[in-house]
Amino acid sequence: MVPLSKVGMGYDIHRLVKGRKLVLGGVEIPFEKGLDGHSDADVVLHAICDALLGAIGKGDIGEHFPNSDEKYRNISSLLLLARVKELVHQAGYRVNNIDTMILAEEPNLTAYKQAMRLNIATVLRLESQHINIKATTQEGLGFGSGAQEAVAAYAVALLTKEGI
Repeated sequence: MVPLSKVGMGYDIHRLVKGRKLVLGGVEIPFEKGLDGHSDADVVLHAICDALLGAIGKGDIGEHFPNSDEKYRNISSLLLLARVKELVHQAGYRVNNIDTMILAEEPNLTAYKQAMRLNIATVLRLESQHINIKATTQEGLGFGSGAQEAVAAYAVALLTKEGI
C-alpha cells in the first residue's frame, strides 16, 4: 500500500562571513555579513529541500547538489528547490504545506518573512498560506546562531499523494 501522506524534516546551518550576500528564503537581506557556502548558502531553502527529499526517501541536498560540482557554485537555491519539487512530483506526491523556523540573532527578519513565503510558494506552486516562516533568536546562548556566528533553519514538509 502506498502512503497517502509523508512527512520530512530538514535542517541547515551556515557560518556568517564578511564579503557574502545574506540570502534567506530567496530574499537578499541587507546585512554586513552573508552565509558561507558553495551555492548562495540559503539555509531556509536548504532545510526545505532536505525536508522534501526526506519525505520521499531521496537522501539529502548534498547528494543531489554536491559542493564538489562547480555548476552549483553561487547558484540560487530557488533553482535547487525547483529541482527538488520535480523529484517530489516524480515520486507521485505534491507538497501540502511547509513550516520553517529560522534561528538568527540578527538581523531582524520580520520585514522579510512575507517575501520569503511568496518566493517559496511560487517555486512550489502553492498558495502562500501553505508556507509558514518563523524566526527566533537563541537569546545569545550556545554556539552557532546563538553566538552570532551562523544562521540556521529547520523545516517540516507534509506531502500528499498526487490525485487525492
